[in-house]
Amino acid sequence: MEPYARLEKSNTKENLWIYILTALKKRPNYAWELPLVIEKEFGFRPGNITPYRALYRLEDQGFVKSELQERRRIYKITGSGEKELEKVKQFYSSVLEKLNQYED
Repeated sequence: MEPYARLEKSNTKENLWIYILTALKKRPNYAWELPLVIEKEFGFRPGNITPYRALYRLEDQGFVKSELQERRRIYKITGSGEKELEKVKQFYSSVLEKLNQYED
């Protein structure tokens, strides 16, 4: 795999939780909706099962919470999830700032 393809994969599908938290910050969602939202908003489609696994982990860690609405489980970001998302933004901003230091 070429370096850019590896970078793209590691920053999208392998870190799906970032996109899930971002989507949930915009509005609460059902798990089955998230792949469609991610594809529309971020330009890649995660697998069908992967978002569920990521959501369960995020909920277990306190970054999202779920509740039943009309026999369906809806997910919402928590305050801890928003703080974690801010850390991500700061990390990427820092990386971009460092990379941009080397432009001509």
